[in-house]
Amino acid sequence: MGDILLTTPLIRAIRRRHPDAWITFITKAAFVPLLAGNPRLNEIVGHQPTTPLSALARRVRAGGFTHHLDLHDSLRSRALAALTARRWHRYPKHRFARAVLIRFKRDIYRDRRHVVERYFDAARELDVQPDEGPLEFFVPRTGLEQARRFLADQRLDPVATFVALVPGAAHATKRWPVGHWQRLAALLTAQGVQVVVVGGEAEQAACEDIATAAGDLATSAAGRFDLAGSAALLKLARCAVAGDTGPMHLATAVGTPVVALYGPTVRAFGFFPYRARATVLERDLPCRPCSSMGGPACPLGHHRCLVDLTPETVLDQVRRLPR
Repeated sequence: MGDILLTTPLIRAIRRRHPDAWITFITKAAFVPLLAGNPRLNEIVGHQPTTPLSALARRVRAGGFTHHLDLHDSLRSRALAALTARRWHRYPKHRFARAVLIRFKRDIYRDRRHVVERYFDAARELDVQPDEGPLEFFVPRTGLEQARRFLADQRLDPVATFVALVPGAAHATKRWPVGHWQRLAALLTAQGVQVVVVGGEAEQAACEDIATAAGDLATSAAGRFDLAGSAALLKLARCAVAGDTGPMHLATAVGTPVVALYGPTVRAFGFFPYRARATVLERDLPCRPCSSMGGPACPLGHHRCLVDLTPETVLDQVRRLPR
């Protein structure tokens, strides 16, 4: 989710510079909803993992495209490029610098740009530049209606606004402890602040535990919404608290202020909140970073990078965020 949202400033720049261009975006079918409402694209191709890449390559070859941009630079995207027999442009992924930083804790990065701006290197032939604008996600009206109905059903006052808590993460080392989330939710509701816990079906049990611990002013929306509904909830929130995850970038893409909790990853990788009203909380520990994407467990067993970020510290930053 995050990788795709981070490409939206480049999509915007290409459309503004080349208003008559035909722009096709290829991604996994599961991620098509992230771009379905984006008016800057002409076509979104959702590839099913079970479909041979050769079929997708034939479609690309038949499209008559003048430029091919690989904004993922993975084994799959490189295989697609090879099958199309076309020239593809990529961005600097800095794999060696990243490996040195993770393995030896030595920062040899010379390119300090956010990955959003590194993507523009792949489009160097298109004469585009970053416009200082944020990520984009276009929330459909149906999503907003769905979110407002949910808030009304839960007897939450949409005028008073609420804080969205997003505890889920694909990798365990990016997850703030559930006990910390429960404590933060309780601190917020004790001050009369409404809380909505946002997540997918995989986080449903944890989200419900967090909401239950915080009392009547908190509720869980986990597993109840599609992407459009979750984005709408984040858009309606006064602010969001999230880890280094796709939903964190989704919150910034809909314009919601964010308190972002970073553990195993660091700024040099290029994935901090982009052009957003955001505060990043992190601990300066000698063991960071321990991975580029997170992992199943802390290599040292203590997980201090996130455990040491206390709920009281996060609450203080929530108070400081602009409304």
